[in-house]
Amino acid sequence: MPDISLTVLVLLCLAAAAAGWIDAVVGGGGLLLLPAMLLGLPHVPAANILGTNKAVAIVGTTGAAVTYLRKAPVDVRTAVRIGLTALVGSMTGAFFAAGISSEVLRPVIMVVLLGVAAFVLLRPSFGRAQAGGPVTRRRTVTAIVLVGGGIGFYDGLFGPGTGTFLVLALTAVLHLDLVTASATAKIVNVCTNGGALAMFAYQGTVLWQLAGLMAVFNLAGGMFGARMALRKGSEFVRGVLLVVVFSLVAKLAFDQWTA
Repeated sequence: MPDISLTVLVLLCLAAAAAGWIDAVVGGGGLLLLPAMLLGLPHVPAANILGTNKAVAIVGTTGAAVTYLRKAPVDVRTAVRIGLTALVGSMTGAFFAAGISSEVLRPVIMVVLLGVAAFVLLRPSFGRAQAGGPVTRRRTVTAIVLVGGGIGFYDGLFGPGTGTFLVLALTAVLHLDLVTASATAKIVNVCTNGGALAMFAYQGTVLWQLAGLMAVFNLAGGMFGARMALRKGSEFVRGVLLVVVFSLVAKLAFDQWTA
């Protein structure tokens, strides 16, 4: 465990709790946790930050997934299939990441996110309730291949906003309400985080003591966020989704400006 002050440690734990809440509701907790760790641990190598972040995130994600599974109508079999496909996609994306310039990707992702925000704002019914009857085999295969593989590839290639994209895609492709989509996304996230954590652990880049402490707060935040989403429903998730989308656009714009 690195030599850090009590103040920084407390702030990191609070950031982990807040990130767990955001991630459980609509995804995007990494937008808060990773910058907090980079600022709080400036002398720690980036690889250790990333590895520790995954060790923290998988605990909160698992807790949120279990909380959702108790009350949300989740198709676990389909969610796991999407998760395994996303894991393969993320490994493929990581393979190509070295040859892609983030300066090129950022404007594209910002345009896509603004389009998503406009769509959600102009379609108040989006994600409020299941539509279109039972999910067909064709839609399920599309979700496994395109949502899992495509968003997994993006996660390995670039990363920011993966959880948010996942919730939106699951809502659109499988006609899920936003609460069920968030629940399904958590199971997918457990699969992808598990694969990434295994690689980081193999490389010895996880600060286990710090991760263990922060994971307790991340777990509490994740379970609280899942319970709140279940209690308040899709309209609440929709509001948080828009806040996260605009926050992500602002972050990408800032990164592009300072690049």
